[in-house]
Amino acid sequence: MSEFAELVDAYYEALYRFGYSLTRSPDHAADLVQETFCIWAEKNSQLRDRSKAKTWLFTTLHREFLGQRRKLSRFSDEPLDESLMTEQVSKEEDAERHLDGHRAVQLLGEMDELYRAPLALFYLQQHSYKEIAEVLDVPIGTVMSRLSRGKDMLRKRMISEPSSGPKNLVDVNPELFHKKHG
Repeated sequence: MSEFAELVDAYYEALYRFGYSLTRSPDHAADLVQETFCIWAEKNSQLRDRSKAKTWLFTTLHREFLGQRRKLSRFSDEPLDESLMTEQVSKEEDAERHLDGHRAVQLLGEMDELYRAPLALFYLQQHSYKEIAEVLDVPIGTVMSRLSRGKDMLRKRMISEPSSGPKNLVDVNPELFHKKHG
């Protein structure tokens, strides 16, 4: 298998998830990943340290996203697709966790990109602070403060805007609880 094919196998899904967290559109995310790999095919010889390929790919995808967003804001009246993000949840997970996780991803998708990108890289892609700093081209201290502020903003929205679903059976029918445990 070629180096390029190995790279695609290793990072396609993670790059797609990151692209999706930025664009909130499956089509735009797929386009970003494809463009990222096209740029890699053209410029991979410029990378001296092959161990940094992962960081290079994520940085390139993020830069492509920013470039496309700037271009759209200048030349197009069409906004980015604002459809809500969904999270794949295994069947074993309980309903409450599913609702909370889905709501967190939904709220993450509604956050300003300044906070959304580092949160998505840290929590959804498991990047280190150093890798996030390289991908976003900001100092590590900035990454830490954006993560902290972003988590606070997300936490406050989770509390102030709870999901519409009930938290448990007692919320659905309080009389049931009193009859059995009264």
